[in-house]
Amino acid sequence: MTEKFAVIDGSSLFFRAFYALQLPPNARGVHTNAVHGFAMMLVRLLREHAPTQIVIAFDKSRTTFRTALYPDYKGTRDKTPEELVAQIPLLKKLAGCLGIPFVEMKGYEADDIIGTLAAQAAAAGAETLVVTGDRDALQLIRAGLSVLLTKKGISDTRRYDTAAFEEEYGFAPIRLIDMKGLMGDSSDNIPGVPGIGPKTATKLLLTYGTLEEVLSHAAEAGGKKLSASLIEYRDQAILSKELATIKCDVPELRYTAEDFRMQPDRAALEAFCREYELRSVWRSLSDYLAPQAEAADVEQSLFAAEADEIDLSAADLDAGLDMNALRSAESLAVAGVFEGTAPFLRLTALALAYGEVRGVLHAASPHFSAVLSLLSERPVILWDAKRYAQAGVGISAHVVDLALADYLLRPEERLRSIQRAAFAYVEELAAPQTAEERTVYAAYTHLGSGAPLHNEQTAFYEVILAAQLYAPLWAALAQANLTRLYAEMELPLVPVLAAMERTGVAVNRAALARELAAASERIAEIERDIYALAGEEFNISSPKQLGEVLFDRLGLTSPKMKKTKTGYSTNAEVLEELRAAHPVVNKVLAYRMWSKIRSTYLEGIGALIRPETGRVHTSFNQMVTATGRLSSSDPNLQNIPVRTEEGRAVRALFEPGEGYDALLSADYSQIELRILAHMSGDETLIDAFLHGQDIHARTASEVLGVSLAEVTSAQRRSAKAVNFGIVYGLSDYGLSQDLGISRKEAASYIERYFERYRGVRAFLDKVVADAHRDGYVTTLYGRRRALPAINSRNFMQRSNAERMAMNTPIQGTAADLIKIAMIRADEALRAAKLKSRILLQVHDELVLEVVGDEIPQVTSLLQEAMSGAAALSVPLAVDVHTGKNWAEAK
Repeated sequence: MTEKFAVIDGSSLFFRAFYALQLPPNARGVHTNAVHGFAMMLVRLLREHAPTQIVIAFDKSRTTFRTALYPDYKGTRDKTPEELVAQIPLLKKLAGCLGIPFVEMKGYEADDIIGTLAAQAAAAGAETLVVTGDRDALQLIRAGLSVLLTKKGISDTRRYDTAAFEEEYGFAPIRLIDMKGLMGDSSDNIPGVPGIGPKTATKLLLTYGTLEEVLSHAAEAGGKKLSASLIEYRDQAILSKELATIKCDVPELRYTAEDFRMQPDRAALEAFCREYELRSVWRSLSDYLAPQAEAADVEQSLFAAEADEIDLSAADLDAGLDMNALRSAESLAVAGVFEGTAPFLRLTALALAYGEVRGVLHAASPHFSAVLSLLSERPVILWDAKRYAQAGVGISAHVVDLALADYLLRPEERLRSIQRAAFAYVEELAAPQTAEERTVYAAYTHLGSGAPLHNEQTAFYEVILAAQLYAPLWAALAQANLTRLYAEMELPLVPVLAAMERTGVAVNRAALARELAAASERIAEIERDIYALAGEEFNISSPKQLGEVLFDRLGLTSPKMKKTKTGYSTNAEVLEELRAAHPVVNKVLAYRMWSKIRSTYLEGIGALIRPETGRVHTSFNQMVTATGRLSSSDPNLQNIPVRTEEGRAVRALFEPGEGYDALLSADYSQIELRILAHMSGDETLIDAFLHGQDIHARTASEVLGVSLAEVTSAQRRSAKAVNFGIVYGLSDYGLSQDLGISRKEAASYIERYFERYRGVRAFLDKVVADAHRDGYVTTLYGRRRALPAINSRNFMQRSNAERMAMNTPIQGTAADLIKIAMIRADEALRAAKLKSRILLQVHDELVLEVVGDEIPQVTSLLQEAMSGAAALSVPLAVDVHTGKNWAEAK
C-alpha cells in the first residue's frame, strides 16, 4: 500500500482559521474559534485525502536564521493577537488527543520543517501532500509531492502538482525562489529589486531561467531603468532569494512512516472537547474516528448508521393513537410533513413524541383533525411555528417554538437548524450512553448526514430532537431573561407575519411592463452616452474593463484608487470620489442604479407574481438579523429607495387589490432619536421632543449657539447628519465625508455636540463599557446581541464591535417597538372586525390595504397602536398617509 503523508502548515492554517471563523468565546470566556476552524479543516483533510501519516508543523518564534541574515525579515507584520496566541496551547492539546505529532524547532520556521519532512517522505516513495495557506510552499512541488493551497478562508482549496504550477506560472516550481529574489514579498518584508513586479519577474525568468542568470545579463535584461536596478540591487536580490528559499535539510528531522501515524485517544479527545465546549468538533472528529474502532464497537455504534435504512412502519400511529394519553401527556412535541411552497403550505402528516411514544400520524387518520386542534389548545413543542401558521394551523399562545428560542439566544447564527441547536444544547449528543441518548444522537446524525431523507423520516428525526431540545434550550432562555420577550413579542408576531405573507400585495402588471420597457430604454441610452464619452465600447459591467477606461484611457486619478491583481477597483466609493472629474462617471453610476432597478425590482418582482393570486408574496424573516429587525426576501421590499424618483416609480407599482380602495402607510417619526432621548435621559433631547420642535434645527441651534429662527437649511442638514450618525459611532472622518468638510471641522462639530448633549455621551460611553464587561448588549426589552470581538486586540475588529455596541440598543429597541405595534394593530383590526389588513412592514413603517369607508377608523387604530407601543419619556409620533399606490401613501 502506498503511504500517504500529509504535512500541515499549522501556523498558516491556524492563523487563517482565527480570522475565517468569528465565534463568541465559550461560557468561561475562552476563545476557541481558531481551534474550531482548524479542527473542521482537519476533518475535511482526513475524509477527502485519507493520509496514513500526518504531522503539524508550527513556528516556534519569530527569531530564526533568516532574521539573523536580515533583521527586518517579517518586520512589517502586526503583533499576533492575544486571542490567537492563547489558543496555541489548545491546538497542541488537540493534536495530542488525536495522536498527531506537533513539531516546532528553535531557529527555524514551520516552512523549513515542512520542506524537510515533505522532501524526505517524497524521496522515500510516500505520496506527500503539503497543506498550507502560504504560496511560498509551492516551491516544494516535485515528483510525489503536491501542495493543497487554501485560496479563501480555510475551506476553498486548490491542489497544485508540477503540471498545475507550470500552467499558472510558466516555469518550474523551484524557480519560485528566483521570482521572490526579483520581486520580493511584502508580506514577509523581503525587499527584492525595486520596480520589479510579477510580470517583469516572470518575463525575466522565462528568458534567462534563474536569478543568477538574470543578474549576469543585467546590462541587456531590459531598458536602462531595469538594468540599473538589477545592477544596483544585485546583492539584495541574492539575499531575497535566500530568505525565500525553504530549507529541506533541517538537522535532526527524519521522516519515518511509523513516527507519524495518527494514534487518537478518544477518551482524551472527548474530555478536551467537553472542557472547552467544542461540541461540533467532538461530533465531527468522533464521527470520523468511529469507523476505525474495533469491530465490536462498530456493530453497536450509531456513528456509522445509514440514514435511509430506518424503517418507519413500526412508527405508524394512524390506527393505534391513544387520544386520552396524548391530551394528558406532560409534554408533546410535533414535527410536520409539509407540501407546497411557502406561504401556501399543506400539512400532510405529523410526527409526534410524548411519553414513550414516537410515531407518525397521517392526514388520512381519523385522529388527525383532533390532534391539530391540540396545537391551538395546549403547550406543544415544535421547530419554526410559522410553517404551521402558513398551513392554516392555529397556534397556541403556549407553543414552544424552539427556532425562535434559539434565535433569541444565538441571533448571530447564520445556519440555523434543529440539529445545530441540538448539538449546542443537548449534552447527550457528545457521548451517547443510554438507549434514549443513542436515539437522540441517531436523529442528529441522520438529519446532519446529507443523506436523502423522505419527508416522514425528516419529521420523525426532527420530533426526537425537538423533544430533547426543549428542556435545555428553555432553561437557557430563562437564564438569559428572554422568556418574556419570547412570549410577549416574538411568538405573537408569528401568525401576524404568516397572514401578511399569505395575503401578499397586488402589483399593477401593465404598469410594471411599461416601467420595465422604459428602464431598458433608459439603460440603452446611458450605454450610448458612456461609449461616446469614453471614446470606445466596452463591457460597462466589467470592473476590469471599466477601470482600464477610467484610469488608463481617460487618466482619472483618485486618493481611493486601488489596483489589485485583477485590475483597478471601481466600487461605489471610488466612483463617488470621481464624480466631478469626468461626466462619464455620473453616467456609470446611473447605469448601475438603473441596472439594479431593472434586474432586482422590475424583473425580479415580475417573476415573483403568483399566477393564482396576481400578487407578490414576500417572506418576512423573523430569525435572521442580529439586531432583531425583520428582513424581507423574494422579493426584498425593504431596500426599494424611498427618496429617489426611480424608487418611487417602483413603489407606485404596488396597489390595493380587488375589493380595496387605497394603501395606507403608518410610519414612526424619528423613532431612533426618540429612543435615544429616552434611554440616555438627555434633558435637551427630551425637551425638544416634548415641545414638538424640529430636532435637527434644535441640534443645530444648540451646537452652533444660534437661535432656532436663525438656523439655515445647510446648518440643519449638518445637524441631521450628526443626529442620525451619532448612534452609529460616527467618526470625524465619516462626518467630513458626509458634509464635504475637513476632519478638523467635523471633529469640532462632534465635540460641540457632546458638550451640549452630555446625557448622550454618558449613555454611549456606558453602553460600550458594559459591552466590554459583559460581552453583549441589550435592548430596552432585554434582547441580547453578543459582541465576541469587543475585547479584541485587533483595533479594527474592536472598533467595529464598539460601534455595534452603541447602535444595537437603539436600533434593536426600534425593531422591538415596531413588532409590538404590529401585534397591537393586528389585534385592533380583528377586534373591530374590519376588512382592512396589514400587508407590509418596512423598517419603521407599516403598509395596509384599506377599504375607503374604514380609513378614518383604521387611521385612529394605527396611531393608537403604534404610539402606545411603549411608554417612553418622549411621545412616539406616527405619520399616516393614504394613496392609490404605495408611492402616494408614503
